[in-house]
Amino acid sequence: MVNTVWLIKRPADFPEFEMLEEEDYIILIQDAVLRPLPENKKWVACKEDVEARNIKVPEDRCLSYEEIIDIIEKASKVVVW
Repeated sequence: MVNTVWLIKRPADFPEFEMLEEEDYIILIQDAVLRPLPENKKWVACKEDVEARNIKVPEDRCLSYEEIIDIIEKASKVVVW
């Protein structure tokens, strides 16, 4: 189950760790993919945005737009940060 999906658009913008719950999902989109991913597996990057910026992010840490939509549909709440 996914409680809250956090869509992060800019590298410097992200929620405080205290705000996050165990069931939350953090998805880096647009320029936020330039930010290094923390080790937490709930942090992922948008595959198309990674490819557009020609940066390297492990394949298992990337989600396509279609996969992101699936997660959003299952979430109780979506926050764009």
